[in-house]
Formats: sequence, C-alpha cells, structure tokens
Amino acid sequence: MAKGLVNLHMQRYLVLGLLILAVACKKEDSNSNNSATERTYTNVSYGSDTSQKMDIYLPAGRDTVNTKLLVLIHGGAWIEGDKTDFSYSDIKKLLPGYAFASINYRLSDNGQNKFPAQEEDVQAAISFLLSKQAEYNYSNKIVLLGASAGAQLALLQGYKYAKMIVPKAIISFFGPTDLTWLYNHPGNAAFPPLLAGIIGYTPAQNASIYTSSSPINFVTVQSAPTLLLQGDADILVPVDQANMLNAKLQTAGVVHQLVIYPGEGHGFSATAMSNAYTKIISFLNANVK
Repeated sequence: MAKGLVNLHMQRYLVLGLLILAVACKKEDSNSNNSATERTYTNVSYGSDTSQKMDIYLPAGRDTVNTKLLVLIHGGAWIEGDKTDFSYSDIKKLLPGYAFASINYRLSDNGQNKFPAQEEDVQAAISFLLSKQAEYNYSNKIVLLGASAGAQLALLQGYKYAKMIVPKAIISFFGPTDLTWLYNHPGNAAFPPLLAGIIGYTPAQNASIYTSSSPINFVTVQSAPTLLLQGDADILVPVDQANMLNAKLQTAGVVHQLVIYPGEGHGFSATAMSNAYTKIISFLNANVK
C-alpha cells in the first residue's frame, strides 16, 4: 500500500524536474577550493551513514559575506527519493551567485530509520554546512527548499532549530505541516498506515512524536519568511495543511505567502511550475538580502 502511494507521489513529483534539472557533477578535492572559480562536489559526507551525503555547487566569485546558500531537500514520502532529484542547472541561472547543497538523508525502510532519523539528518547537514562556511566561501544567509516530505523537513528545520540558525527564507512545495491532522484526515487512505510505519506509532499510541515532527507546532514571531506552494487538488497532502500553517504564520506576524494552484495535485503542471519559478525568485529577492 505504501509503495503504491509513493509511486503515485513520484509520478507527479517528477514534474519538479522542470524546476531543477539534473546536472552532471564532477567530484573534486575540496582542498583545491578557489573562490574565484566555480566548483561542484559530489557525495560529500556529513555523517557516518552511507546515506548522509550531499552534493554542493559553489559559484565563481563567492565570499562569506554576500554569497547565499540554497539547501534542497528531496521528497519521496520519507521512504524514497534522492538528492539527484534536485540539481542546479536551471535554477542557478535564475539565482546567479547562489551556492547550492542538495542533501540525502536516511530513508525509512522495513522498520529502520524511523522518525526522527530524517529530522536529525537535516539538522546534521545544516550543522555541517555552517561549519564549512570559511572553507567553501559562502555566507550564513541560508534558504531551505523542500518538496513534499522534504518540505516537511525544511519547515521543521527552519522553525524548530532556529537557535542553530534562522533561515533567511523557507520554500515549501506541498509539504505536510501537521502530521496528527494528516493522520486523522487523510486525502488518501494509504497515508495513515504509511505514517504509522515510518513513525512507529499512531497518534493515539504516541502523540508526542507526531507533535514534535509537525512544523506547525514550532512557529514563533521570529520564524523565517515562508513561501507555501500548494495545489488545491492534492490528495496526498491536502490543501488544508497549507491553509493551517498559513493561518499560524498570519497570527504570529511572520512574513509569508501562500500560493494555491487551482486543479493542481501533488506535483505541478508546466504552467504552474513556471509560475512557481516566478514566485520563488520574487520572494527570495524580497526577503534574502
């Protein structure tokens, strides 16, 4: 059942390739880093597990004051997906001067790597990237962008771990925001058993893990500017999830924008994706200085 759900998810999710296309990466020795030249590093380890790797792109002419870093977190219902789902060849043209990091994290599989393993990996990846600022020559102006499960992780990192760093912006493509609500009000009947398998409990069995894994519970007045991109025909992550987070951000007075795409599901058409491009660039230009 879970695999069928993921197959549906991934079929729609592939349209994200219109946003960020694959790029051939050449592995280089990080010791040869030179800020005057463009660099790409693949499979950089940020932990001891084989899944804890990231790909990094560094623009030419970067520095630790002005160069912004966009961190990409892939989707796949926390059980599938890969950092290569997000690469940089198109989006770097729209965001010249940005550095990029696309991360892998441990996937939940057959009872292994249950929550909060994925949350912990994103936290470790951000910590690693912060520790590499001087070596790689980028600033602490970090933007988090995720799709679906990756958006849940981006939002959770940005809100819950603000003491580590408050991102300059968070971008969510149809990300889950309240896992308890999603379990109890699924758009797809396969979602509750999927969540229970990944988390190891139902909300009735362990309410606290659902609470601690839900970004909506960590919004404060200091939370990062947030852009929510959501289809109103999404049966995997219903539009209610975006609407609830939007209301919480509004109450807290957080800079935010909710863009709802009529008729779009879990994954966008070319037209919606083109519009999302525009919304992302405008939002970052306004909020990431």
